[in-house]
Amino acid sequence: MAAPTMSAWRVRRPGPMTTRPLERVTVDVPQPGPDELLVAVHACGVCRTDLHVAEGDLPVHRPGVIPGHEVVGEVAAIGQDAGAEFAVGDRIGVAWLRHTCGHCKFCLSGQENLCPESRYTGWDADGGYAEFATVPAVFAHHLPAGYSDTELAPLLCAGIIGYRSLLRADLPSGGRLGIYGFGGSAHLTAQVALAQGAEVHVMTRGERARELALSLGVASAQGATDRPPVALDAAILFAPVGDLVLPALEALDRGGTLAIAGIYLSDIPALNYERHLFQERQVRSVTSNTRNDAREFLAFAGQHHFEVTSPVYPLGRADEALTDLSEGRIAGAAVLSV
Repeated sequence: MAAPTMSAWRVRRPGPMTTRPLERVTVDVPQPGPDELLVAVHACGVCRTDLHVAEGDLPVHRPGVIPGHEVVGEVAAIGQDAGAEFAVGDRIGVAWLRHTCGHCKFCLSGQENLCPESRYTGWDADGGYAEFATVPAVFAHHLPAGYSDTELAPLLCAGIIGYRSLLRADLPSGGRLGIYGFGGSAHLTAQVALAQGAEVHVMTRGERARELALSLGVASAQGATDRPPVALDAAILFAPVGDLVLPALEALDRGGTLAIAGIYLSDIPALNYERHLFQERQVRSVTSNTRNDAREFLAFAGQHHFEVTSPVYPLGRADEALTDLSEGRIAGAAVLSV
């Protein structure tokens, strides 16, 4: 009997979206390993990291990889050693982080996101731009109630990494937060900060994005390089644009922290010590997330319902969704519906 097949998208040859780096293929449905779950994909978020994988900003880890790491689906099969945490039919989430060694100094100190042997969905292993995907059971996530599949998908990376970025920004209680770039992750992070009592100011190039930010309750929204109306206690840079590091640092108050959220950033121009770093301003990078970050954020999302702005594309239009993301036509976080 022939193996069951599925529709999927893979990165044929990394390059600009104008070169059509994705191709739609029919491939065998993956078989879960002993410690894995097979997931029937219902929705998959379209993340900027997918764009970096497709366009070659990130090095190739798996030739011909199927992108996608914000997966919401249903457990279709369970490997013999996958434990009893999930049952067939459960709705679960698959996120970016899918493997760590468990015994290095980083794993043992609660910093598994820094594990040298970490592996990632949609980069090291096939992801959710497909009808089925697999995930190690210990890296799968329970999902909060009260959201549709397409609302949940962006929470699994955009939401989680935004949450970690907010932690890294070290925003004081009731403080003033600046957000640079306002896409999928930023529009969720702003809502977390607002729910925690922060005053949020948004700097972004897109008029639609500024309108979305204001509709969510931020205090101000202006152009990407504009000075916010107040000095900031903390800031997060979501746009992958190194040039924005300078105005973000200049907008910080004394002792403020800038967290850079992306996995990729264009080159940062030369800093002037007095203008950008003096008075104990600091810059922090953000590297993936831990499973504990994910659990904390998803629990928070269950307690504070977020408005998830997610234009939905059918799976067959994944290349169009990534192109729209590349060209700045998406406000919020796009999602593929399978």
